[in-house]
Amino acid sequence: MKTKKINLWMMLLALMLSVSFVACNDDDDNDEKMVEEMQNSITDVAAGDENFSILVQALKKVGLDDDLAASGSMFTVFAPTNAAFVALLEELDADGLDDIPNDVLTSVLLYHVVSGNKMASQVTTGYYSSLSAGPEEGYTLSFYIDMSSAMINNRAKIIQTDIKADNGVIHAIDKVILPMSITDHAIANPSFASLVAAVTKAELASALDDDQSLFTVFAPVNDAFTTFLANLGVELADLTKDDLTPILLYHALSGFIPAADVTSGYFPTLSQAFNQGISVKADVNGGVMLNAESKVIATDVVATNGVIHAIDMVITPPTVVDIAIDNADFSILVEAVVKAELATTLSGDGPFTVFAPTNTAFEALFQALQISGINDLTKEDLTPILLAHVVSANAVSSGLTNSSVPTLNPQKNLTINIDNGVTIDGNIKVILADIQGKNGVVHVIDKVIIP
Repeated sequence: MKTKKINLWMMLLALMLSVSFVACNDDDDNDEKMVEEMQNSITDVAAGDENFSILVQALKKVGLDDDLAASGSMFTVFAPTNAAFVALLEELDADGLDDIPNDVLTSVLLYHVVSGNKMASQVTTGYYSSLSAGPEEGYTLSFYIDMSSAMINNRAKIIQTDIKADNGVIHAIDKVILPMSITDHAIANPSFASLVAAVTKAELASALDDDQSLFTVFAPVNDAFTTFLANLGVELADLTKDDLTPILLYHALSGFIPAADVTSGYFPTLSQAFNQGISVKADVNGGVMLNAESKVIATDVVATNGVIHAIDMVITPPTVVDIAIDNADFSILVEAVVKAELATTLSGDGPFTVFAPTNTAFEALFQALQISGINDLTKEDLTPILLAHVVSANAVSSGLTNSSVPTLNPQKNLTINIDNGVTIDGNIKVILADIQGKNGVVHVIDKVIIP
């Protein structure tokens, strides 16, 4: 991901199309809603300091001066100085504030405001939710403060703190901060430096900078990449664009999925196999885990084009065997595959379609056979049974028809019926379909197929 020389003017204009802005109070609303003003509000304090005269002019232009003078709420304002606004106008090649549309200016100004009264001693390194509306209703845009350098979004420096008002506090900054895309957020946070380097090498920066689409990115921190590369025994420089692209896209989902909407189950990623999104497994019991190995350690960094959740391990596109290993409901199936020495075969290029029995399905089989478990079955017993669950194709559920389908067991064809859900051999039900792996697809079934 390259450090861009941003066309700031175009980015600000794009905000009008991609961001829903918080409405301002118009003069016409004064008859309907009286605003109680204080003697020493944030607006008053800013107006009394000549270093904030352009900020006050901007607030008045869009009607936010009344909002920041109202009682009943507390605000923390990271206030750009006059020099900061002059620098921004030069970057935009604009003659003045009148060249910036009101809705864009409103979004930018609200991006400098946090709800609550946060004195400098209470500001720590991390993400803060501004009052600027995000790409989805109910979520506001995030910015990042690094207190080791007193920098916001790696762009603006906090140069004066704790300017008190009756309804909050002002901290002065030396540049105007601007709403950021997912790409910009990764660049601004040094904890994502390795991710930035990988995305740059894979030439994916522009894709994650696109404000015409929304993404959810599970972003590995630097330590995650260090562990990942050490396990491979390589340096990042040793990996090619083709190596990195499917892995990085496996960390991205289409759409805006905040932490509150993440549920246990499988989700299609942007990494593709056989024209299908490869699935990632989420478990939300006791915190969010991905593929039973990577923990979500920070959530809901809201960008102009999506949301970022930080994770502590790099995840990679799974094979059909990996899908089974990562799901505790398939532990008996995994034990059987290992005993039958089929794991290597099913980890090959494929494609494979695996009809995967759950543990409950195997336990019913053991009861019917009057045995205690896999230990009572030999490799020779297991191999024909397991091969009867595998088809040599990437057969997603939408492509299934009423038909007889050959399996890797030459003595067994499956009778597929889709008239009322998907059933196999008359009474075996597919209870979860289309878990896509990089070498095939898994469908979960409620009984073991017997050749």
